[in-house]
Amino acid sequence: MDRLTFFAIDTDATRAIQRGGPDAYGQLPDRAISDGDGMPCRHCMKNIEAGEDYLILAWRPFASHQPFAETGPIFLHARECEAMEPGQQVPEILHQSPRYLLRGYGSDDRIVYGSGKVVPQPDIEAYAHDLFQDPAIAYVHVRSATNNCYQARIERG
Repeated sequence: MDRLTFFAIDTDATRAIQRGGPDAYGQLPDRAISDGDGMPCRHCMKNIEAGEDYLILAWRPFASHQPFAETGPIFLHARECEAMEPGQQVPEILHQSPRYLLRGYGSDDRIVYGSGKVVPQPDIEAYAHDLFQDPAIAYVHVRSATNNCYQARIERG
């Protein structure tokens, strides 16, 4: 079975936002204080602890605007946090919910129809492996099963 690699969002894009830059809609992020429950930072891939400032912003994990370039809300630490290194382990934040939506995308950044499925949290890796059996799938997004918020990217290798 091929290995999977999980990726957080890009550090350069994260730093630009943490330093006052706009989100995917050209707006400044909202600021809030975490209550410590279910506020996953998409850069360090850890929960934002109670009492910490965080940002709520629109995120588009695609380089260009096109019909399949979904945009949705994400959370980031307001402070500059260290990026999660790409790795084979399921990131900490993907243990917070009972299920997630996984969807495959082609190298053209478009959804591969029929690939989207809500899976129980323990089945993330198994379903990603199933998706990668299709050579048309270049990468997989993990999203919230309830709010469609972007969580992480998975690639082969």
